[in-house]
Amino acid sequence: MDSVLENEKQDLMRTIQQKFSRLSKGQKLIAEYILKHYDKAAFMTAAKLGVSVQVSESTVVRFASELGFSGYPKLQKALQELIKNKLTTVQRLEISNNLISEENALKGVLKSDMENIRTTLEKIDHKAFEEVVDSIFAAKKIYIIGLRSSTALSEFLGFYLNLILDNVNIVAYGMSDIFEQLINISDKDLVIGIGFPRYATRTIEALNYAQSKGTKVVAITDSLLSPLATKADYTLIAQSNMASFVDSLVAPLSVINALIVAVGLREKEKISTTFENLENIWKEYQVYSFKSNDEK
Repeated sequence: MDSVLENEKQDLMRTIQQKFSRLSKGQKLIAEYILKHYDKAAFMTAAKLGVSVQVSESTVVRFASELGFSGYPKLQKALQELIKNKLTTVQRLEISNNLISEENALKGVLKSDMENIRTTLEKIDHKAFEEVVDSIFAAKKIYIIGLRSSTALSEFLGFYLNLILDNVNIVAYGMSDIFEQLINISDKDLVIGIGFPRYATRTIEALNYAQSKGTKVVAITDSLLSPLATKADYTLIAQSNMASFVDSLVAPLSVINALIVAVGLREKEKISTTFENLENIWKEYQVYSFKSNDEK
């Protein structure tokens, strides 16, 4: 994965260097700034980049076109793809200060998450989605692993699949090591790995182990270049571009919701009986509050 990212970086930087002599004076200033500070430029608007190098916004837009991009957002996205897995939390925090202020945090983050869902809907492979559902039903045992910030996603998926099926295991940090929980996997099982930048090393290692055992692997991640995707038989892409130092997991959660619903729709009768029994148990043991406001 690192070599792929490094090659992409070199290709983009090489393109800038090759075209440098043909650039205008203002565009050369932009090129020099990106070559030196591409990690900062990746999260600047065209206007802000222009201010930083003292050129007009239109000069920045023409620079992107000169490199072969359809617009500045495409150049910006190419830069972001190069660095998003390498950013430390401190760097993310510094970048978010440029993107979102205290005054517009609510609006800024919600708009960013809406864009993530919209992009996910465009990118996701519908055929792969159906094949993942088929794989869930074909598996003898299902193992779900998502660590660090993806723990919430793996537990959510595991919680609901456990209500529908009876062969689901959530692999997590605890009394036993990750590999001890996966020791008995076979080619009849399914491992679902969930991970987004910055990717948890242990998740990647777990998928690599599953692959070595001939176990079918599903990755829920942000890109086909993700280290999880390279270990997977099927990959579901969910956009997770950060709005700040916090990972955006709204689009991945939406994909997971769709996966749960799709599995549930194939087991309508079973889950109807299951939830009817659960409602009785929840009421008897007061798992939830069943009193209305009028009764209180």
